[in-house]
Amino acid sequence: MTSQARLFGRYIQDLPTGKLEWIGLRPARNEPMQQVTQANAIPNLGLEGDRRCNATPGSARQITLISAEHITLVASLLKRDNIDPALLRRNLVISGLNLHALRHQRFRIGEAEFEATAQCHPCSRMDAALGKGGCAAMLGHGGLCAKILVGGQIKIGDDFIPLEQPN
Repeated sequence: MTSQARLFGRYIQDLPTGKLEWIGLRPARNEPMQQVTQANAIPNLGLEGDRRCNATPGSARQITLISAEHITLVASLLKRDNIDPALLRRNLVISGLNLHALRHQRFRIGEAEFEATAQCHPCSRMDAALGKGGCAAMLGHGGLCAKILVGGQIKIGDDFIPLEQPN
């Protein structure tokens, strides 16, 4: 376990339970996101129907997550009322907790268990999706990447539960 994982692990018990608010799948590269109400998380691959599920098995970027609160902040920075999560090209939108505190930590959504791996930095596509300054507004607010440890169904409204870390 890295020192950063140990540091964040100290605070895991202080995190509240969050909620899964939105699920999106990208069927192919450069295709629009498809909003769904549930998805099947496949261990070491990704979400069934998402293009990353057919990519490199064991990748650290099997799914991407973003905080609903950060979407609101990015909208504010861009002087917009709101932002459609599909424009941000993340798989899951979570509300109610600080996702960045979960980096290198495990969590459960529905039947599936995940481990957050790295920050999900915005790419230049954010300027095209959100307009000039989109990428800059997303810096530090792009969410996290994660891998799937235990598969199962996830659905809108499921609790997002930080898990105690194994010793």
